[in-house]
Amino acid sequence: MLRKDIKITSSHGGTFDCYIVQPEGSAKVPAMVLASAVHGVDKDMRGIADEFAAKGYICAAPDLFSRTIPGPLGRDDNRTRERSQPRLQRIKEGEADMTDTLAEVRKLAQFNGRAATMGFCYGGPYAILGPKRLGYEAGVSCHGTQMLDYIKDFEGVTQPVCVIWGDQDHAAPINVQEAYRALAKTAKNLDLHIFPGIQHGYMMRDGGKAYSQETYEFSMQRALALLDGLRSENLRKAS
Repeated sequence: MLRKDIKITSSHGGTFDCYIVQPEGSAKVPAMVLASAVHGVDKDMRGIADEFAAKGYICAAPDLFSRTIPGPLGRDDNRTRERSQPRLQRIKEGEADMTDTLAEVRKLAQFNGRAATMGFCYGGPYAILGPKRLGYEAGVSCHGTQMLDYIKDFEGVTQPVCVIWGDQDHAAPINVQEAYRALAKTAKNLDLHIFPGIQHGYMMRDGGKAYSQETYEFSMQRALALLDGLRSENLRKAS
């Protein structure tokens, strides 16, 4: 694998940090762009990116918050709140970074022109916003937060979107889960999974007791199935 840390020039001025990893070989392949939690591109994000590359895909992980407080933050760092507020404004600002990251990926000779995004916690809404208006072909949200604020953005989205929660996720209370269950009944492109007993942050190996190996593996399988569909001309929904 080819790993590198780069600075991406923002279309809104300045630069932001991004970790990019490419697989071995010269075949053209799709890309996954990770939208991290507010902690940034930490050990967990780099590990997930490396896993996608090991499976034969390009993966980029932009730090959507590096211009406010640089570098990854620990989960008990008091600066995470400062870094993330006001929350909806920060998510809106991150849309440009997600677009600029995709533009950077397009420069890679190995890229086949098709990309998905996978969001975690704070980055969860980009699973919808990416296909909605940022140029992505599919989205995956893992223990996403603020998702009720973006359910209206699902209207008009025809690309596949996968949303995964645990039913013990404090950031996705029952009203949020029920709203998405109702949407899944009519939106055939929404692949919704809510696992019993699973908590917020289940994808984060360094996140303590919330980590769930089984749910992690399931989420990666769904994401890899979407990427496999992007290898070909006709996008196939993961099944």
